[in-house]
Amino acid sequence: MPTSIAPSGADGATPSAHSAEDPRAGSVDPAAGAAVRVRGLVKRYDGRDVVAGLDLVADAGAVTAVLGPNGAGKTTTVECCEGLRSPDGGTVRVLGLDPVADARALRPRVGVMLQDGGLPTGARAGEVLRHVASMYAAPRDLGELGERLGLGSFARTTVRRLSGGQRQRLSLAAAVVGRPEVVFLDEPSAGMDPQSRHAVWDLVRELRDEGTAVVLTTHLMDEAEDLADRVHVVDHGRLIASGSVPELLSPDAQDDRTLRFDAAAGLDPAAVAAALDAAGEGPWVVTEPQPGSYVVAGPAGPRTLAVLTAWLADHDVLASRLTVGRRTLEDVFLDLTGRHLR
Repeated sequence: MPTSIAPSGADGATPSAHSAEDPRAGSVDPAAGAAVRVRGLVKRYDGRDVVAGLDLVADAGAVTAVLGPNGAGKTTTVECCEGLRSPDGGTVRVLGLDPVADARALRPRVGVMLQDGGLPTGARAGEVLRHVASMYAAPRDLGELGERLGLGSFARTTVRRLSGGQRQRLSLAAAVVGRPEVVFLDEPSAGMDPQSRHAVWDLVRELRDEGTAVVLTTHLMDEAEDLADRVHVVDHGRLIASGSVPELLSPDAQDDRTLRFDAAAGLDPAAVAAALDAAGEGPWVVTEPQPGSYVVAGPAGPRTLAVLTAWLADHDVLASRLTVGRRTLEDVFLDLTGRHLR
C-alpha cells in the first residue's frame, strides 16, 4: 500500500469490496479481536536495529495510538504494518495476512493516510477523491464525506495549491472512502485549525464505532488522550508502555491533583513526601523523573502548596516553575521518554 490513493493491485486490477473469494484472505481473530498483531518485530538499517523485538496489538472497533519521540521506531513499525517495508525479523499480521506477501488481498481492505499524502499534485482535489472512490465496490458517499471534512471549498483547487491542513483532510478522505476494515492515520490533524481538527476527531470516532481498527500515530498528546482506546509508547525500537489512557495515567492517582516543580537537581524526594505527610494531607509520592524536575502526586490542595513552598524555603531552594493540575498523557510520555531533545 505505497500511497493512500493507489489501492489497486500491482497489475492495476480494481479491487472488490472484500476479497472473500481469495483463499489467502484472512480475518480478524474473533476471540482476540486483533486486526493488527505484531510479534518480535525487528527492522535494521545499516546494521542498526531501528525496531528491536517490538510487540503490539490493535483491535477491531478501537483506536490504537502508537506514540514515541522522533527516531523511536514507531513510523518504521507502522510502515511494516502497511506493507511499505519488509521486517528483518518477527511477524506482522493485518487481518490475519502478511502485509507484504498478501498486499494485493489486503489493499482493498486497508486505508493508509501518509503524512505526505502521496497525492498527485497536478490533479484537482475533487478529481482525486472521485478517482479513489471509483476503485471500490461500495465507497462512502462523496457528498457526505466532503461535507464532513469541508472539502467543497477547495474541490476545484489543484493539490499543489492546497494548504497543509487541506492536504491532510483530502488524504484522510482518500484513506477512508473505501470503508476500510483497518486504517492507518499518520498525524491526521497536523497543520489543521481547531475546527478541522475536531471534525477529523469526530470522523475517527465514527470509524471506531463502525468497527474499523484505527491505528493512529501522532505527536499531539491531547489527540491521543481524547481518541485512543489503547496506547503503545515506543522508544529506542522497543515497546516501553502499553495500556488504556486511564491505566497509563495510573488508577490510583487519576482523581488526585499533581504538583510539578522545577528546582535544583538532587533534592530528597522522601524528605519532601515526609514533610507533606506530616501536614496530614497524605499519602504522597514524590519522584524526580528527570534531573531537576519533580512530581508530587497526591490529594493536592491549598495547604499542600503552603507546606511545599515552606519546605523549599527552609532548604534555601528556589523553584523555577510550579504547576498544579491533573496528570495528563503528555506527563506520562515525558516521564517515560525524557525531556531532552532528540
